Amino acid sequence: MKVSLNWIRFINDKYKCSADPAPDGVDDLVEKIGLQLGAIEEVINLGEKYRGIVVAKVISAEKHSNADKLKICWINDGGADKKVVRDNRGCIQVVCGAPNVAAGQLVAWIPPGAVVPSTIDKDPFVLESREIRGQMSNGMISSAKELAISDEHDGILVIDQPAKPGQSFAEVYNLNDHIIDIENKMFTHRPDLFGQLGIAREIAGIQQQVFKSPDWYKEDVLVSADGRSNGLKVQVKNDVPKLVPRFCAIAIKDVKVAPSPVWLQAQLSAVGIRPINNIVDLTNFFMMETAQPLHAYDYDKVKTGVLGIRLSKKGEQIELLGGKEIKLDDGAVVITDGKKPIGLGGIMGGSGTEVDDKTRNIILECANFDMNNTRKTAMVYGIYTDAAARFTKNQSPRQNKTVITKAVDDVLRIAGGRVASPLIDDKNFSNKDIVVDVTVSFINSRLGLELTSTQIKKILESVEFNVTITRDGLSVKVPFWRTDIHIPEDVVEEVGRLYGYDKLPTKLPLRNINPANQDENLSFKSQIRKIMNRAGANEALTYSFVHENLLSKSGQDKKLAFHIRNAISPELQFYRLSLTPSLLERIHQNNKLGFESFSLYELGKSHVKGVNEQDGLPAELERLAAVFTTKDTDSGAAYFTAKKHLQYLFDGLGIQRVKYQKIGDNLKPEWLQAIVPFEPTRSALVYADKDLAGIVGEPRQKVMQALKLPRQTAQFELDISVFLKHLSSVSYRSLNRFPQLDQDFCLRSESSIAYQELEDFMNKSLAKLTSEHSYEFSIKPIDIFQRAEDDKHKQTTWRISMWHPERTLTTEESNKVLDKLADSAKKELNAERI
Repeated sequence: MKVSLNWIRFINDKYKCSADPAPDGVDDLVEKIGLQLGAIEEVINLGEKYRGIVVAKVISAEKHSNADKLKICWINDGGADKKVVRDNRGCIQVVCGAPNVAAGQLVAWIPPGAVVPSTIDKDPFVLESREIRGQMSNGMISSAKELAISDEHDGILVIDQPAKPGQSFAEVYNLNDHIIDIENKMFTHRPDLFGQLGIAREIAGIQQQVFKSPDWYKEDVLVSADGRSNGLKVQVKNDVPKLVPRFCAIAIKDVKVAPSPVWLQAQLSAVGIRPINNIVDLTNFFMMETAQPLHAYDYDKVKTGVLGIRLSKKGEQIELLGGKEIKLDDGAVVITDGKKPIGLGGIMGGSGTEVDDKTRNIILECANFDMNNTRKTAMVYGIYTDAAARFTKNQSPRQNKTVITKAVDDVLRIAGGRVASPLIDDKNFSNKDIVVDVTVSFINSRLGLELTSTQIKKILESVEFNVTITRDGLSVKVPFWRTDIHIPEDVVEEVGRLYGYDKLPTKLPLRNINPANQDENLSFKSQIRKIMNRAGANEALTYSFVHENLLSKSGQDKKLAFHIRNAISPELQFYRLSLTPSLLERIHQNNKLGFESFSLYELGKSHVKGVNEQDGLPAELERLAAVFTTKDTDSGAAYFTAKKHLQYLFDGLGIQRVKYQKIGDNLKPEWLQAIVPFEPTRSALVYADKDLAGIVGEPRQKVMQALKLPRQTAQFELDISVFLKHLSSVSYRSLNRFPQLDQDFCLRSESSIAYQELEDFMNKSLAKLTSEHSYEFSIKPIDIFQRAEDDKHKQTTWRISMWHPERTLTTEESNKVLDKLADSAKKELNAERI
């Protein structure tokens, strides 16, 4: 953002807004801006470009005797240059080829030894006295292009301001200026600071000066009705009010399009804007002054008098200003003549309705465009304009009528004409004032200050906040041009910046150093990761979205899955129903790379239609899934590998009362139905106490074939929110001081008795028998065996370890416990000890 110091001085002086913006010099102001406003990229002393160039009066302009297109001019520079040769009148001879040079004009004279301003940034060209067709020329009478004011070079620049010979040219047109270039990123959240008026207000604020906006910069203003009896028809049709919350338009007839006054051209050139003509220059002037872009249409080229606002249609074409033609896609806001696009909303107008030298009637537009749509459109078409830069910062729609009203007045003053239509104001937003309530302690505690409510009120009101001191603190009414103030923290930032961050105390504020409460969910997940890693499993992280093919291969019903309409990839169109298929899909990939035995696990979220939905939004279901695979066919049933890891996890978490149950025909609840890649006959439901928490087992045969899985593959998937409810603290038990006795215990039972029932019996019975003698025990499954000739019975073996905490346990004592255990098994299960 290029800030003109003289422009700010002009605003402050003309409208009595504030005091001098640089009372202690430019360097001091630059330092304050860097500390309190934004990073400065460059400071340009514009006056250096015009060093030595003075106003001169053309005394005579006679035809050159040796050249048809040249004139010999005698000029009076008021005696400013002491070295140049003069005649007895004190005048200086200059040869000039401009067709418009004439006696009596005030012109800009570049004397010998001075640099032509238009060359100063490239290859500086220093003038000298030299002969041209036999006549001596001392320097040159310059054009606007040579003065780096505009591209006009068909004739010399004739000074149109009150001036005297010998006066500095830069002084006449306020070009003895300093341009402060502030990095745009500093103002991303401050749309008002993309205009000189906003910068002037902010500079006053950071220097503890009071700023008062010009009288014309008010929210509620009226436009003159002059000329409406001979009016022009103007109609606005807004089909996208959410993307264009305000659109103001007015017609002006009988304007005279011409080059702008030199002061206007000079002012725009100083901040990097190329002058075009008086109408376009005025729209750019107000954009640079107020940060509100405007646009002018040639009324007669619009033809219909209708300005439509709608979204573009794929295939439409438009030629923009400058001749660039683009082919439109869907979704961009376009301005139309009622049918075809004539402008890209918020970015650039079309060449078909451009204001040129033949224009007599215009429509002046001042609108507000959605910042996100504008940013997207600019990126899609690669068009980054000054207007787009401002609209993408969320300009306030509450200033549109204010700016267009002032712009109309200046158009009438500079380009003539009459207002020829009512001001159309298409409003689709709430102009309710934003009021933020905040306490003094809230502000001081965050800034480390001890400001009073009166001091804070004074600071904020210096930049035109309306502050009321209340019983509870401060009620801050936000100005209509600020769109960035909504919460108390915003007010804190405002006070801190205006007071001066460099004045804040450097000591750290007092804070409670008590540790934050642990997040139970995060701690639980961390525990799970540690235990799974100790068990040798590798954590995987897969996408939360899957392809339809994976759902199909896993035997899952895609009707239960949420479909993503705007998926980032064709491979990621559905929310996953469970984590297991994503892990199973990785097994074949790793097998191809030579990994034959491994285990993977993932902690993540799944989503199932109808499960815990709130307001139609998918619920995030917390899951733990793991898969185990090996090509070793002698490793036993894969199911027991998965169950072994699962039990290891439960032991590590201190989760007790875990039960396994046979899978029935109807899987309930619904989330379990979504995890159907399990083979029911080789899987089990997992319960924590009475709560269903998951499933463990082997994949279905069809799933194994579809995903190319080894035969020895198993898996489990758990709802970890269920286990979180059943966590218990793991009690510490010291190592045995005395040796333990290990004995294998084998029961021959009916095949119909589930292993879980057998294990529950063993734990329950041993707990009762050992407690009678203060023994302690542990039990571990060893083997399940079934003879080929006897399918009605099976043999299950456990390794039972027993010890006494205070002495050595004898074999005789151990045998007595196991004998009683065998008797109980015979009575309760009809199972015999082998």
